[in-house]
Amino acid sequence: MSFIDGIKQRARKEIKNIILPEATDIRILQAAQIVKNEGYAKVTLVGDEEKVREIAKENNIELGETKIIDPNKSEKTEQYANTLYELRKAKGMTEEEAHKLILDPVYFGMIMVKLGEADGLVSGAAHSTSNTLRPALQILKTAPGTKLVSAFFIMVVPNCEYGANGTFIFADSGLNEEPDSEKLSEIAISSSKSFKQLVGEEPKVAMLSYSTYGSAHSASTEKVVDATKLVKEKAPELLVDGELQLDAAIVPEVAEFKAPGSPLKGKANVLIFPDLGAGNIGYKLTQRLAKAEAYGPLCQGIAKPVNDLSRGCNAQDVAGVIAITAVQAQEHKV
Repeated sequence: MSFIDGIKQRARKEIKNIILPEATDIRILQAAQIVKNEGYAKVTLVGDEEKVREIAKENNIELGETKIIDPNKSEKTEQYANTLYELRKAKGMTEEEAHKLILDPVYFGMIMVKLGEADGLVSGAAHSTSNTLRPALQILKTAPGTKLVSAFFIMVVPNCEYGANGTFIFADSGLNEEPDSEKLSEIAISSSKSFKQLVGEEPKVAMLSYSTYGSAHSASTEKVVDATKLVKEKAPELLVDGELQLDAAIVPEVAEFKAPGSPLKGKANVLIFPDLGAGNIGYKLTQRLAKAEAYGPLCQGIAKPVNDLSRGCNAQDVAGVIAITAVQAQEHKV
């Protein structure tokens, strides 16, 4: 069974309602049809209902009983605007601004999640990461005990002997541009928890660099060395090592030569990149050249499940992220 088939199977055990606020994007509608046909979640589309149904009809997409809510016509728009105002008035938001913002499907959907009327939200096919995450942080806030919101990809590489049968987490590949050693340690710890939650195997965390065990020295390599020390202090039970070059992290034969004595033994499955540039380039290279499935950017550290999408996603990618969000919602305790 593939990784994503296993996620969908888990999602079917407790059906969750996931908000899709980009309802006029054909990929989102195609994904909604996939979810309906495969029955692993409920989705609620937020947008102009007339336009949504017109696009669906033009593209032979069967939405069936899929719920569509138009913020311009909903009887709850006034209530949601008032809720938004109460949440943000201390930050200077006026009632007029709240009533205007709530017509934005992302804000509207985020309030539904905040009020428990939906279990999670997936956006980003037609929005930037900031336009997805800003409302999430304004409305849902960070999860208790979380110091940093970060983003990761689940990468599933076909016919791959490395990682967890070809499955890895790449982080941070979508949000934090230049994390310092403290932030890098938080990304590593959060990513290990996400790996355990979604993949179900022991996380083996590699703190990546262009250097292995001091083969080069710079501010960049020292940042990774310091981050590794912090992870070990904060989460002594976690299997983590660094600084490591990629081959020393995931290839046992190379690890024996470059990193003798490494507790990972070249079997890392959670890869923590030193900055966003490396992480983003790394996931796209793996996706395009190794033909890997890339699910994300998935978010960790928000109080309720919200996930971003790559603007280059296809309908199957979206459907997969919906399934992942549903599983995250099952384990949500707040």
